[in-house]
Amino acid sequence: MGGRKGRRVPHAPRARLRLTGRRPTGWAAVAVVLLSGLVAVPAAVGDPKQPTVPSAGDVARARADTEAKARDVGAIRARMVLAEQELSTASLHAEQAAEAYNGAQWRLSQAKAAYRAAEADEARARRTMAAQRSRIGALVAQSYQEGGDLGTLQAVMGADGPQAVLDQYAAFQGASTSLQADYQRFTATQSLTEVYADKARAARTQQQRRAAEAEQAQAAAVAATAAAQSQTQAVAAEQAQLVRELASAEHVSVSLARQRQTALAALARKRAEARARAAAEAAARAQARADAQARAEAVARQRAAEAAARKASHRSSAGSGSGGSGTVDAAPAPAPAPAPAPAPAPVSAGGAATAIAFAKAQLGEPYQWAAAGPSSWDCSGLTMQAWASAGRSLPHYSVAQYESGTPIPITSARPGDLLFWSSNGRPSGIHHVALSLGGADFIEAPHTGAFVRYNTIYAWYPSFAVRL
Repeated sequence: MGGRKGRRVPHAPRARLRLTGRRPTGWAAVAVVLLSGLVAVPAAVGDPKQPTVPSAGDVARARADTEAKARDVGAIRARMVLAEQELSTASLHAEQAAEAYNGAQWRLSQAKAAYRAAEADEARARRTMAAQRSRIGALVAQSYQEGGDLGTLQAVMGADGPQAVLDQYAAFQGASTSLQADYQRFTATQSLTEVYADKARAARTQQQRRAAEAEQAQAAAVAATAAAQSQTQAVAAEQAQLVRELASAEHVSVSLARQRQTALAALARKRAEARARAAAEAAARAQARADAQARAEAVARQRAAEAAARKASHRSSAGSGSGGSGTVDAAPAPAPAPAPAPAPAPVSAGGAATAIAFAKAQLGEPYQWAAAGPSSWDCSGLTMQAWASAGRSLPHYSVAQYESGTPIPITSARPGDLLFWSSNGRPSGIHHVALSLGGADFIEAPHTGAFVRYNTIYAWYPSFAVRL
């Protein structure tokens, strides 16, 4: 017994360090240090192999190091959120500029159509006026040949032109009734021609102004799209750097940090959608209760009015049957009939399934501002062509598409209805449109750098809905 040397039992924390080959950090480091002190066996002073008990300063420094790393992780994730917000803002500006260009193009097309119509009206009036002038000239020449006193042909061929002879002939006492009527029609046509000419000049000026606006809108859309693309590249580079920093701060691989961040972002979106869904459902329930209460109050008022009318009628009948000469109370006017219920919004004019099938066939194709197919789309281009496949013509402009339908509550949207997003809460601020699939889901061509995709109103709640 006395000759055997006692075995040294390695301290458990140090043994674990050798087995794992990893150096614990943060709170794990604090725990290792504390455990090392607790299992240490007291030994003679000056033993170099004896571990030292961590001081309060050691613990404080370890805690501070852990907290600093936690703050670093939080700051990195906050910067990631800000980068995503900056990207969303740039994409929104680009989409607004693109729809502004679509609107400018739509107004330009209207101005061109108005100018063409005005030109056609003016040309038609001038042809009519020329025919009338020829007829009057022929009548004047005939009158001269038959011995008329007016030197008509000289006047017609002279410097003063046909207007002078018409004015002279109108005062000529021997003019025929037919010629007077022709002259009156000619002057009326001449006035109408001048009106059409003024209208054509105004339409041409408007077309030129709309063309200049379209050029400006195009330049703005190009600049906004370039800015969004530049922002996308900058955010992608920043996010890659942030992921590397996050991996370093959390002592994990870059791949694992990226996967974890993607999962956390998806989880955050789902939670936000769940909150939005709960809020929308609560608002719908509150509205339903308010509507039910309003209907009950209306029924109660109607019944009270009917009861009062019956009571007044009964008093009137009793007074007239008594034979007295007293004044009989006049029966109150009957209660007004309740207002009729509003007419339901029209059902989408057939073809909703066709429009949806067309939109689904474009899933995964890229967004391109001002594009309406066949392989790239902007928001209003997609909805326009989807409904065109079902035989319904819509303008390539979200505001004009809103004006083409009947407004309905968003919660009442059916497959094929159109959903709209506005920057100012009014139709004038509409900048995005999507095709409802019914319920909360829709298909959209979202923004620069994205693709035609499914989405839900709880991720991005619309401002308006219409039924075609």
